[in-house]
Amino acid sequence: MKKLFNIIAVLFLISTTGLMAQQTTGKVTSPSKIVGVAKDVETGEAVPYATAALYAAGSDTNVAGAVADGDGKFIITGMDPGSYDLKISFLGYETKTVSGIQVVSKTGDVNIGEIEMSDEGLALEEVTVQGQRDLIEERVDRTIYKAENDKTTAGGDGTDVLRRVPMLSVDLDGNVSMRGSSNITVLIDGRPSAIAASSITDALKQIPADEIKAVEVITSPSAKYDAEGTSGVINIVTKKNNLQGMSANIRTGAGLRGSDFGLNASARKGKFGFTLGGYGRAGYNVNGSFENTQMTTNDDGTISSVIQSADTKSNYLFGRYNFGVDYEVNKYNFLTAAVNFGIRNRSNSQNDFQTQNYVDGNLMRNALRETNTKDNSNSVDVSLNYTKTFEKKGKEISVLTLYSSNNGENSFVNTLFEEDMSTIDSRLKNDNPSKNEEFTIQLDFVEPIGKDGKSILEYGAKNILRKAYSDFAYFQADGAEGDYVEDMNPNLSNEFSYDQNVTAGYVSYTATLLKNYTIKPGLRYEYTTINADFKTETTTADIPAYGTLVPSLNLSRKLSNGNMIKASYNRRISRPSLRYLNPNIDASNPLQVSQGNPDLDPEFTDNYELGYSTFFKNTMVSFSGFFRNTTGSIQSVRTVAEDGVIYTGYDNIGHERAVGTNIFTNISLGDKFSLNGSVDAYYAMLDNGLTDPKYAASNEGFVVSGRMFGNYTLPKDWQVQAFTFARGNRVQLQGTSGGFYMYGIGLNKQFDEKRGTIGFGADNFFTKEFKMKNEIITPTIVQNSTNIMRNMNFKINFSYRIGKLSVDQKTRKKKSVNNDDLKGGGSEGAEMQQNK
Repeated sequence: MKKLFNIIAVLFLISTTGLMAQQTTGKVTSPSKIVGVAKDVETGEAVPYATAALYAAGSDTNVAGAVADGDGKFIITGMDPGSYDLKISFLGYETKTVSGIQVVSKTGDVNIGEIEMSDEGLALEEVTVQGQRDLIEERVDRTIYKAENDKTTAGGDGTDVLRRVPMLSVDLDGNVSMRGSSNITVLIDGRPSAIAASSITDALKQIPADEIKAVEVITSPSAKYDAEGTSGVINIVTKKNNLQGMSANIRTGAGLRGSDFGLNASARKGKFGFTLGGYGRAGYNVNGSFENTQMTTNDDGTISSVIQSADTKSNYLFGRYNFGVDYEVNKYNFLTAAVNFGIRNRSNSQNDFQTQNYVDGNLMRNALRETNTKDNSNSVDVSLNYTKTFEKKGKEISVLTLYSSNNGENSFVNTLFEEDMSTIDSRLKNDNPSKNEEFTIQLDFVEPIGKDGKSILEYGAKNILRKAYSDFAYFQADGAEGDYVEDMNPNLSNEFSYDQNVTAGYVSYTATLLKNYTIKPGLRYEYTTINADFKTETTTADIPAYGTLVPSLNLSRKLSNGNMIKASYNRRISRPSLRYLNPNIDASNPLQVSQGNPDLDPEFTDNYELGYSTFFKNTMVSFSGFFRNTTGSIQSVRTVAEDGVIYTGYDNIGHERAVGTNIFTNISLGDKFSLNGSVDAYYAMLDNGLTDPKYAASNEGFVVSGRMFGNYTLPKDWQVQAFTFARGNRVQLQGTSGGFYMYGIGLNKQFDEKRGTIGFGADNFFTKEFKMKNEIITPTIVQNSTNIMRNMNFKINFSYRIGKLSVDQKTRKKKSVNNDDLKGGGSEGAEMQQNK
């Protein structure tokens, strides 16, 4: 606990120091101010939270800056009398420059009025924006990473993009975590997707990096969002347009480890808009190996040990195809519809899979195996949405629907050789076809309140009906040619169905108090009913219905010079996904068997957060501190059988606490060079709450990660970018998982009036292979494993745009369904997200 108090003291000191510095600034009496309002040139609406940066006239020296409020108004202070240039920027808009601003005294005000900002698609070939646009944007409730400005990810996928986002960590296998927790919600364009329903990792690999416009990290979701996601919500915003005309873009890339090809087209005529696209990505030569050593203490006092090793190889083929249409019925009524298809084919093999069994140091058995695993699936999302607006600005009604389906086929064949290590003795096969279906309907209301309309009441209702199905069976065969015979044991061959219905209602209120304060309380109630059933009646699952009340509160205070401090609290619920529920026994490694638990309950988390952001001259710095408390956490339960096999199941026995901080900075050195980096650190405290000494477990310790990204613009449209990321060992309930690092560099050249881009990239070019060492320690088991991945990669990327688009005079914002629930790789939940 002493370590915990020290951490809290450090976080308090950071926040207090920022506040004291701000209060010191406030002692300056009546400083000179530059005041203005950022507005959309087409709609006349405010551009909230636009960034205003002030430069000495005719130079790259940044003097001061500010962030606009919700009405687009910004106030810049802290400059001396003189001549200045002002640059206004915001995601989705061209940077606007106002030159020749004169400040004549230290106390006078300069009102530059309304600054009209254009959509970044306007006059693409005629406008040249000088300077490096920021990669990170801070808003009241989220951090936005502008992925479209990062050229090092060209030819990569969503995993490559998320590795560069503050507060996120992505390991070598593509598993995503936020502030140390992998229980997060991932949305695509503000809504869930069937491609992410079973695995966030695989879903990200199906999204091309070139199609990602931005990544929004929402650490404290309001009541509008589903109550799912312990750590928060990640919304991946893809590139879309509301332009007139036709355009097509082709891109391709080839590398040592993988290749990709994509084609996208857009058309808009009058009230109709269409999009059509496809993308494919293949991976090959993804080789590696693993070593595993485990020791177990038997009841008779003897020690059994197992040593395993194998060479691994992975190949995959991912594809994603989409078609969308939107129609403007009239000024106040809009319809949108979309169909998305996804495919995933992955095969993994373990060759020369050797297992040696020892008892008190004496070799008892030496076995050789080969294991081949397939993970194939296809998915479809169909959505139809209706939005009605009113003469009263901000008032809106939405009816949103979504149908998602994912069909999976998982299987493995485990081949055992005889003692001569060349003749096949037997084969074990497991087939596990599965299906996930989901239908969602959502009704939302937005009602501005008061004469100025700054207070907003939001309320709505939602229903999610889910159906999960798993058909699993085991088969045995003799020799290399023997027929497979099904094992009729109901624990090994059965059918499992899991129906879940979540009905929810919410209300949220946003109000501005005393000019600089904003408060946003919310309340959400969700009622869940579950029906789980097995085909064979000898196995049952009885899960009662339950209701959940989820409060949330967000507070913020705008300080002078654009600084901001914010605090939040929310309660979250995490329902177990099919990954944890599936009763299919995974025995691809016969000495490490795992199985889901259909009787799992949800886990609950309380989140507390304090944040402070500031900037001075050419540097932006953001601090945040958090505390997370999870009860009923779903944890692994490991037992050892008499034959030495380790069985892993799941139960609601965990208690997790974490306290930590995130520090992020972005530095712009002139128009050509920028540098940003972040450090994430938290102290984890885990306990499974058991008293039996055989199973009781607790652990605690620090987890630290950091990243750095640099960009330099060269003459004649050349650009070079580099990044690096590292994470230390991660604390787990029973042991640790190994740390890792990675790095990359990219060089890109634009040509043909920036219609085309060709580039070269290299990843981990000095490192032949990465080793990750994991450790599991229990009163009866000590296991050490080493996974090796060969991630050195060189790639060439090419893209070219044909056709021309011009800005539509009526740019509409669209809404869609979000389903944010399910722990463990699901991306299901709810929120109406406005997207450009």
